Amino acid sequence: MPPADTGASAVVADASAPSSPVSTTTAPSPSERLEPGRPGYRRMSFALFAAGVAAFALLYSTQALLPAISTAYGASAGQASWTVSAATGALALFVLPLSALSERFGRRQLMTASLAVAVLVGLLVPFAPSIGWLIALRAVQGAALAGLPASAMAYLAEEVRPKALIAAIGLFVAGNSIGGMSGRILTGWVAQAWGWRAALAAVGVLALACAVTFHVLIPRARNFRPGSLNPKALARTVATHLGNPLLVRLYAIGALFMTVFGAVYTVIGYRLVEEPFSLPQGVIGSIFLVYLVGTVSSAAAGRLVARLGRRGALYLAVSTTAAGLLLSLADSLAAVLAGLVLITAGFFAGHAVASSSVSRTATEGRAQASALYQSAYYLGSSAGGTLGAIAFHTGGWAATVALGLLAVVGVVSITLYGTRVARAERRALVPAAR
Repeated sequence: MPPADTGASAVVADASAPSSPVSTTTAPSPSERLEPGRPGYRRMSFALFAAGVAAFALLYSTQALLPAISTAYGASAGQASWTVSAATGALALFVLPLSALSERFGRRQLMTASLAVAVLVGLLVPFAPSIGWLIALRAVQGAALAGLPASAMAYLAEEVRPKALIAAIGLFVAGNSIGGMSGRILTGWVAQAWGWRAALAAVGVLALACAVTFHVLIPRARNFRPGSLNPKALARTVATHLGNPLLVRLYAIGALFMTVFGAVYTVIGYRLVEEPFSLPQGVIGSIFLVYLVGTVSSAAAGRLVARLGRRGALYLAVSTTAAGLLLSLADSLAAVLAGLVLITAGFFAGHAVASSSVSRTATEGRAQASALYQSAYYLGSSAGGTLGAIAFHTGGWAATVALGLLAVVGVVSITLYGTRVARAERRALVPAAR
């Protein structure tokens, strides 16, 4: 078991450790791995950035449109929220089995296939005749996208030098934030001019362009070694990861961070369309420009960890998120915007730290380790979106904020527990050293 020196600390994975739970082939030397300045690193970064843009633009394409969807189908906020929760929930359920396919057929191949299917469904979504059909198509889309995140994390862990891993994952997460932002802004203004169906079609076209860019730029995997599709080996690998207390804490941290984020961004459109704000759809979509803050904070996660340590970076992220939640309670548009900026910055920094820690902690079965994190992460998103909408319907924005603060307390508790465990282990090692 890796030493649990913080709530989200990590051990740098041995560069020669196999990434497949069933592969018996020795991995290449770390000298063959990508790093800034080496050939292929920039292409890889742009390709995965484009994949992240496509994935998040598609995954959350209906989120900024929920008030319009509610009106079109005569659906409540809770019912409309399922157009988001169905996608993230399906992604959470399928990410582990699809990560197993990536162990057999390759990360690059599975990412390409996942994007292709998700884009195809994205081009069909605007024609959904009912709320039920829309939710069903969104679930299929989420299941297709499940092949991307865990495979991307495993691809980076295999192809990038360990010292450059946090920065590389930060760029992928930055692509997620750009995708989430551009998709919501695009849908907001297109919906205001031509309706929500045209807005969803525009997102499909954007995702198609990003998918083509990914396919053209992504370098061939040099360090991947295929394994067999052995269910027993997969089960053993998953059990090993779930038996690692550090990884379980990281999974819980990712889920709780995403619960906050899912609740806030699912409900914020309903709040801003009502009094005292009464904003039009295009302006509400532009609110998601605050995602640029997430792009900066996720890309800067490596520097935060270098300066503050993983535990310090997590505490900074969670305190920033909590401050944003409290600030958003004010009935002032400026205060709400400032609160969203803090929530977004805190969330993306915390997610980048936790996800990179998972990739570096797992020395075997990296795709499964990342898949379990993604499952927890997107289950948190699905739960946050649905519970946030229910809370808003029951008690208004204050109830949604209370839900977010409860999740924040969970992150702090887990990190504090990890700190206590780490101190106890260090004290136990002192007598042995003597």
